[in-house]
Amino acid sequence: MLTYISNIIFIALLSTAVYFFTKNIKKIIRNINLGQDQDLTDNKVQRWGIMARVAMGQSKMITRPVAGIMHLFVYVGFILINIEVLEIIIDGILGTHRILSFMGGFYNFLIGFFEVLALLVLVGVIVFWARRNVVKLKRFTATEMKGWAVTDANNILYIEIVLMTAVLMMNGADHALQLANYPHYTQAGSFPISSVLFGWLQGMNPTTLMVIERACWWLHIIGIFLFLNYLPISKHLHILLAFPNVWYSNLAAKGKFKNNPDITREVNLMLNPSATIDPNAAPPKFGAKDVNDLSWIQLLNAYSCTECGRCTSNCPANQTGKLLSPRKIMMDTRDRMEEVGKNIDTKGVDFNDGKALVGNYITAEELWACTSCNACVESCPINIDPLSIIMDLRQYLVLEKSEAPQSLNSMFTNIENNGAPWQYSQADRLKWANE
Repeated sequence: MLTYISNIIFIALLSTAVYFFTKNIKKIIRNINLGQDQDLTDNKVQRWGIMARVAMGQSKMITRPVAGIMHLFVYVGFILINIEVLEIIIDGILGTHRILSFMGGFYNFLIGFFEVLALLVLVGVIVFWARRNVVKLKRFTATEMKGWAVTDANNILYIEIVLMTAVLMMNGADHALQLANYPHYTQAGSFPISSVLFGWLQGMNPTTLMVIERACWWLHIIGIFLFLNYLPISKHLHILLAFPNVWYSNLAAKGKFKNNPDITREVNLMLNPSATIDPNAAPPKFGAKDVNDLSWIQLLNAYSCTECGRCTSNCPANQTGKLLSPRKIMMDTRDRMEEVGKNIDTKGVDFNDGKALVGNYITAEELWACTSCNACVESCPINIDPLSIIMDLRQYLVLEKSEAPQSLNSMFTNIENNGAPWQYSQADRLKWANE
């Protein structure tokens, strides 16, 4: 009877977790689709290659060896240990225990391998925690890394510590029960780590061991369900979005900027006075004022950002004390997108809160500090492109608001009057050669 009740409770928890996770992911997809269409389905072979190298192979993570190796532990461990989670889910639904143990020696290898990975994940997480909270690396203590940004990062580390400790302690109690020939706990699995870390469990009362094993089993799987539903509100959503984000990378050469089609059309009209325009066409919009003016891939970038700060730590403007932080640009874009999404949920799709990404979240001073060097793009481990957002927001300021810095306005005037950025006439442009 208890087994049936346990199965019903497990299925109810699983269904609830999947329902809320699906609901929240649908909202995130809806928010990403607030952006403008952009076709990034060309060169599929190249895209698969980049995804294999950058997302799966972690090629840009290992440029910083300590963080790269620790992240590799956590990344590989997270992916492979989920195979054991699959077994736990099947056991929870069917009321079985270690249902995959029929694989015999291969199963023993898998459980032993998962235990080694769990230990490596623990090591990696502890190193990450120390880097943030003890060493306090500069890129983790920047202005934007306050409040929720710090809490969120530590929450994930604590959750992973609990999950890995629970699975190892569960295995340790399971192993002790197997050695005691306790009913229902048949010999299955290899336990090279838990038998050492939790060897003190051996020799305990079998009833106590069963309580410990079942408590850790439930703690681990409930923790997985909670973690699943924590992801949509966390920077660790990149666990799910990193792969598609890398696949849709910008394949153009660094430094190549796209032409604005509206400006191209205006120039063509100037060069061809006989051309006609549609009098009913909506007036063109230049640049981006808010998140719905950005492209969907830029919004996907914002959701994929894990706030590691490599972009900001490599930004020459930030290093020289300027206000710009590429990481903050991505965080602000995500926060604004979330705000717009919540407004849609509560007040309807046509609601206008009077706010915008430019001004309310990102200041002109931040945007104009950018040197457009692409250092942030080059350093991002998952090919996020903060520069594209910066350039679109700048374009809005210049072409829609006429709010460029005075130095740029002077250059614009010189180009218009003299055909060059310098303040002398075209007739005098080659006088330097006469000398």
